[in-house]
Amino acid sequence: MNLDKVIAERPTKTVYQDGNLAIKVFNKEYNKADILNEALNHARVEETDLNIPKLVEVGMVDGKWAIITEYIEGTNLQQLMEENPDKYDEYMNLFVDLQLKINSYKVPKLNKLKEKMNSKISASELDATTRYELHTRLEGMPKHVRLCHGDFNPSNVIITKDGTPYIIDWAHATQGNASADAARTFLYFNLMGEPEKAEDYLKLFCKKSDTARQYVERWIPIVAASQSVKKKEDERELLLKWVDVVDYE
Repeated sequence: MNLDKVIAERPTKTVYQDGNLAIKVFNKEYNKADILNEALNHARVEETDLNIPKLVEVGMVDGKWAIITEYIEGTNLQQLMEENPDKYDEYMNLFVDLQLKINSYKVPKLNKLKEKMNSKISASELDATTRYELHTRLEGMPKHVRLCHGDFNPSNVIITKDGTPYIIDWAHATQGNASADAARTFLYFNLMGEPEKAEDYLKLFCKKSDTARQYVERWIPIVAASQSVKKKEDERELLLKWVDVVDYE
């Protein structure tokens, strides 16, 4: 297996291209159960008719765990937005339409979003009172079972030469409330220093899904708290701001 061509690099993993394969190699300290769960998520979502790369193999590469999928030739939507500002509206509409399509599916064997959020809130470094308020708010949110991507952002959408969109990176997929997924994407744009894009996205999502903005906003503190467990110092201040802006009921 040829690992000469790096196509993406993160602190805990590196993705290589070898012909028509994408090989995601995890660092040795990465939790094995999380890797296997990511592969299982991918396989379960693959049973829908969404355009996602096919899972080929899970195994060891040079003593490290790896997930091997089809390599999708194309350009990610984030790059297209940056290179073609005149097509921004077109790309943002496509982006939201894809998320709504994801959310239209049910994949009943996936982990439940509420359980994952509760666990992350408990693991956060927030004080006990804030954790209690967040757990209470989460418990009061409607129990939905829609497919949620969990990290839906433009870099996870690949557009092929013929214009076909593929959605990648299903590590955080769950079944739950689509508005929680929207809150996560809204936070993503803000964390990337793009508040105007965040506003454009949220307005469009609410319009196309006929969802009250206030409903999505009720998820933001919950999602921000769950994101804070990653302990990224460059995100901490903004995430804590989003946790604190809410008046708890």
